[in-house]
Amino acid sequence: MSQPPAPHLPTTPPALSEHDRNALHDLYVRGTPRNTLRAYERDLIYITMWKSLRASEAAFAPSLSWPEQEDVALLFILDHTRGLDKAPKDDPARLVAEALIDQSLRKSLACPAPSTLDRRVASWRALHRMKNLESPFEAPLIKQARTKGRKAAAKAPAPKSAHPITREVLEALLETCDGSLRGIRDRALLMLGWASGGRRRSEITGLLREDVSLKEFQSKSLIWIQLVESKTTLKGETPRLVLKGRAAQALYHWIEVAEIEDGGLFRAISKSGRALPRRLGPDAVYQIVRKRLALAGYPDGFASPHGLRSGFLTQAALDGAPIQAAMRLSLHRSMAQAQKYYDDVDVAENPAADLLG
Repeated sequence: MSQPPAPHLPTTPPALSEHDRNALHDLYVRGTPRNTLRAYERDLIYITMWKSLRASEAAFAPSLSWPEQEDVALLFILDHTRGLDKAPKDDPARLVAEALIDQSLRKSLACPAPSTLDRRVASWRALHRMKNLESPFEAPLIKQARTKGRKAAAKAPAPKSAHPITREVLEALLETCDGSLRGIRDRALLMLGWASGGRRRSEITGLLREDVSLKEFQSKSLIWIQLVESKTTLKGETPRLVLKGRAAQALYHWIEVAEIEDGGLFRAISKSGRALPRRLGPDAVYQIVRKRLALAGYPDGFASPHGLRSGFLTQAALDGAPIQAAMRLSLHRSMAQAQKYYDDVDVAENPAADLLG
């Protein structure tokens, strides 16, 4: 007997055979990035819990409806477009938010970022589409409420890293990496994360030994890297990336001394200095960057792992590299997003900024 589909998978027409229903679900899973599927699951849990808690104070059923009622969708928008830290303690929205915080589904009583609300609404709409239903978020009043809420909560987005890790900063970090196995690993990780286009933490720690080709290292000092997927590309559609020169030598040295033949590329290291089979998680990249910044004399909070990404693009702009060439490695899908790093550099170097002397 087949298992019922997960709630974030599409509802299949009853006329389809069991084999065809399974094929449709398999197609959907294979065609949707894993991060998106996980986001659907998290958002579904959040929305379900919010409604069950909110229903005690409002005149609607505690379980989700398909299609959902417009008044429920509107109340969701209203509850998530205002800060609740100054709301009366008996405010229903505040009580629900506190319950969600207790269950680790919400971080604080502050107004959620518009992007967070947009993502949850997008997931809710997607769940309706999977059931071949029109969502209440298409109603004019609710569309307008979302627009007004987004404008009311608008503020300049905080940078993901306080400072970019430019070449100068990176060199200071590399100076702290000694000849121990840990130092060799950290040097290779930092250089790969920066020189291959500014990789995200999950992309660095998701690499396997099989994703790295050393065939051209001896003849050309090149190492080719194949990301399985990234935030902006689907599985199997990510182009190969290249490491050259010092970065390629650092990675080759790590693979050689750690004797990595398969499995995770970057591994945990035991207290005795041995490479363990367990590969690093994304949080380990944060700890490595933080540790190396401290050893290099930078203040706490100077930069985060995203500084490898912003630093790569900032340095590319400083060196005059065409933005298209930088994006070829960074895998930015949006020209406007990558252009922000170039604009900051261009403004500083603009001769018009020196008119007063």
